[in-house]
Amino acid sequence: MKFNFIAPVVAICVALAACGTNPTDRAISGGGIGVASGAVIAAVAGGPILGLALIGGAAGAAAGAFTDPAKINFGKMPWEN
Repeated sequence: MKFNFIAPVVAICVALAACGTNPTDRAISGGGIGVASGAVIAAVAGGPILGLALIGGAAGAAAGAFTDPAKINFGKMPWEN
Protein backbone atom coordinates (compact mmCIF):
# COMPACT_ATOMS: atom_id res chain seq x y z
CA MET A 1 0.00 0.00 0.00
CA LYS A 2 1.46 3.36 -1.03
CA PHE A 3 1.32 6.24 1.47
CA ASN A 4 -0.23 9.43 0.13
CA PHE A 5 2.22 12.18 1.14
CA ILE A 6 0.28 15.16 -0.19
CA ALA A 7 -2.62 15.11 2.30
CA PRO A 8 -0.52 15.42 5.48
CA VAL A 9 1.68 18.12 3.94
CA VAL A 10 -1.33 20.23 2.97
CA ALA A 11 -3.02 19.66 6.35
CA ILE A 12 0.05 20.78 8.31
CA CYS A 13 0.55 23.82 6.10
CA VAL A 14 -3.03 24.97 6.52
CA ALA A 15 -2.92 24.39 10.27
CA LEU A 16 0.35 26.31 10.75
CA ALA A 17 0.08 29.01 8.12
CA ALA A 18 0.76 32.57 8.76
CA CYS A 19 2.21 35.33 10.76
CA GLY A 20 1.43 38.98 10.26
CA THR A 21 -1.68 40.87 9.32
CA ASN A 22 -1.28 41.69 5.64
CA PRO A 23 -1.65 39.00 2.95
CA THR A 24 1.91 39.39 1.63
CA ASP A 25 3.55 38.74 5.01
CA ARG A 26 1.18 35.86 5.65
CA ALA A 27 1.90 34.29 2.25
CA ILE A 28 5.67 34.54 2.79
CA SER A 29 5.57 33.03 6.28
CA GLY A 30 3.06 30.37 5.23
CA GLY A 31 5.24 29.43 2.26
CA GLY A 32 8.29 29.07 4.49
CA ILE A 33 6.41 26.93 6.98
CA GLY A 34 5.05 24.85 4.11
CA VAL A 35 8.45 24.20 2.53
CA ALA A 36 9.87 23.08 5.85
CA SER A 37 6.84 20.90 6.67
CA GLY A 38 6.88 19.23 3.27
CA ALA A 39 10.61 18.51 3.43
CA VAL A 40 10.44 17.10 6.96
CA ILE A 41 7.48 14.83 6.18
CA ALA A 42 9.21 13.59 3.03
CA ALA A 43 12.47 12.93 4.87
CA VAL A 44 10.78 11.06 7.70
CA ALA A 45 8.38 9.06 5.55
CA GLY A 46 10.72 8.44 2.63
CA GLY A 47 8.94 10.50 0.00
CA PRO A 48 10.25 12.84 -2.69
CA ILE A 49 11.75 15.73 -0.68
CA LEU A 50 11.86 18.39 -3.40
CA GLY A 51 8.37 17.62 -4.69
CA LEU A 52 6.75 17.69 -1.26
CA ALA A 53 8.67 20.82 -0.29
CA LEU A 54 7.25 22.56 -3.38
CA ILE A 55 3.72 21.32 -2.67
CA GLY A 56 4.04 22.37 0.97
CA GLY A 57 5.33 25.81 0.00
CA ALA A 58 2.45 26.39 -2.40
CA ALA A 59 -0.14 25.16 0.11
CA GLY A 60 1.35 27.23 2.93
CA ALA A 61 1.58 30.39 0.84
CA ALA A 62 -2.02 30.00 -0.31
CA ALA A 63 -3.23 29.27 3.21
CA GLY A 64 -1.36 32.26 4.58
CA ALA A 65 -2.64 34.63 1.91
CA PHE A 66 -6.26 33.52 2.03
CA THR A 67 -6.91 32.88 5.72
CA ASP A 68 -8.24 35.50 8.08
CA PRO A 69 -5.61 36.89 10.50
CA ALA A 70 -8.26 36.92 13.23
CA LYS A 71 -8.58 33.11 13.00
CA ILE A 72 -4.98 31.98 12.38
CA ASN A 73 -2.17 34.28 13.45
CA PHE A 74 1.17 33.52 15.11
CA GLY A 75 1.79 37.17 15.83
CA LYS A 76 3.58 40.07 14.21
CA MET A 77 6.41 39.71 11.77
CA PRO A 78 9.84 40.55 13.26
CA TRP A 79 10.08 43.79 11.25
CA GLU A 80 6.65 45.07 12.41
CA ASN A 81 6.49 47.34 15.48
